[in-house]
Amino acid sequence: LNYLPPRVTVTEGATLKSVWPGGEDTLTHTRAVFGEDIHPHKFTSMKAIEAKIVVLGSQGVGKTSLVVRYVSNVYTKEISPTIGASFFTCKVNLEDFKVKMQVWDTAGQERFKAMAPLYYRNANAALLVFDLTQYNSFNEIKGWVQELQRNVQEPMVLSLVGNKLDLEAKRAVSREEAMLYANSIGGNYFETSALHDQGIEQVFISIAVGLIKLSGEDVCSSLKRYESNDSLVLSGYSTRVNGVVQMGIPVENDSILSDGMGRLETPSWSRDHIAHGDEQRVGWCCY
Repeated sequence: LNYLPPRVTVTEGATLKSVWPGGEDTLTHTRAVFGEDIHPHKFTSMKAIEAKIVVLGSQGVGKTSLVVRYVSNVYTKEISPTIGASFFTCKVNLEDFKVKMQVWDTAGQERFKAMAPLYYRNANAALLVFDLTQYNSFNEIKGWVQELQRNVQEPMVLSLVGNKLDLEAKRAVSREEAMLYANSIGGNYFETSALHDQGIEQVFISIAVGLIKLSGEDVCSSLKRYESNDSLVLSGYSTRVNGVVQMGIPVENDSILSDGMGRLETPSWSRDHIAHGDEQRVGWCCY
């Protein structure tokens, strides 16, 4: 199974630059919208990508909280365990690309594990979520990766996510160990807090960039590509990112403003100008 995750460095007003396994590549066809002054009436024709993302991990690690926080920007303290899988859709607009994600939030309970391969089918990306305060949940990620390798034949984007960063005092999984494991499977590593809405948006942006790269490679038949009839309308605003920020496993560079956790300091534009949460649906996999 060939994974193609991005390590992304975004500089002010620059192209999105991705360092991929096997070499360095620059995504010259997409630009960081937030690094430019945008004309109030700028229209850009859109290339659309539609992809399936599966969210995997043990029960109680916060998979549903993480997805709901991103899609709906709400946090619910008490969430019932997922039965089978929940289905959400969201989208990320990156310059002339519209990436629509079909997010399958799978059940982490052991009794539903036999159903999991149904949800892996035609997946283009996976979020592997564990609880930073529960080492067992990190260990169990290896089993989910093995399941992916058995059930997914095409390249996909992988993101390893350590959730519940708000419980730092109870941390049981070191950042270094998690990053080493992410690197060993060809994935990016992120640490998030659904409670504080920390780091989650960066995960989905990184996945979107990875899917754009994957679509350009033309190696994934299940990844849908088409020209969108919609145009991206950017309302008048001017934003700047100060210096250099990073997503994913750190790239060695003294100028990178990163504490090594693969987190991006989210600028104020993100909630208003990255289109997501267009629809939330709960459904069942039956194909």
